[in-house]
Amino acid sequence: MAIHITKVSLNEILPLRALFLQENNFQIRYNACHERGWSDSYLIQSNGIHIGYGSVKGKDDLLLRDAIFEFYLLPAWHGNTNFIFQQLINASNAMFIECQSNSVLITSMLYEFAANISSDVILFADGPVTTLDIPGATFRERQEDDKIFEHHSEPEGSHVLEVGDKVVATGGFLLHYNKPFADLYMEVREDQRRKGYGSLLIQEVKKACYEAGRIPAARCGISNKASKATLLKGGLKIAGYMLSGEIIPS
Repeated sequence: MAIHITKVSLNEILPLRALFLQENNFQIRYNACHERGWSDSYLIQSNGIHIGYGSVKGKDDLLLRDAIFEFYLLPAWHGNTNFIFQQLINASNAMFIECQSNSVLITSMLYEFAANISSDVILFADGPVTTLDIPGATFRERQEDDKIFEHHSEPEGSHVLEVGDKVVATGGFLLHYNKPFADLYMEVREDQRRKGYGSLLIQEVKKACYEAGRIPAARCGISNKASKATLLKGGLKIAGYMLSGEIIPS
């Protein structure tokens, strides 16, 4: 079986990547790496037929290309996945695999070809419809004259939660994910935490996200128990985990 893997421009893999996105109908955390020029694209061919692609980015350094983070093969070639993936490793000189656990094909390659596998991020998708309500709390769009508290981890956001005449939480959604998905975020004023404001804000930002024609998604650090609880209570559910492993030399 003759397999040829060549480094190409992003445009040359886009038809195959459209199939990848259709098959993986969820938020792709590293989607923006393609558009921002942070990745290299590899076209996989057999006898001149385009059968798949691989994408490689820097694991910890944007200037490097040492981690395979996307891998797609046409279904007819899945019986040769292990052999083809090894050829991708050889062609790219990758040292790591980084992937989402809900992306089945590359995750199977992670456990076949890598060691020291770990996870540091939880991925969330839209979950149950919630009906949280806190008397006196108002969700609305942010206004120019709003007095916003100092933020330490997230942007100030497009929406606020107001109690009385004070903003106690802010949030919004970013559009760096693959369409139609959006990345929800929020931050609660430090002295107003543990009162349910974060979950209420997430619940309402979800609605605003849908109104904008997007599907809500989110992520948080695997050790951030407070954020995890807030996202779950606000109507999201765990969709997967970011995984990373070191490729075992062949």
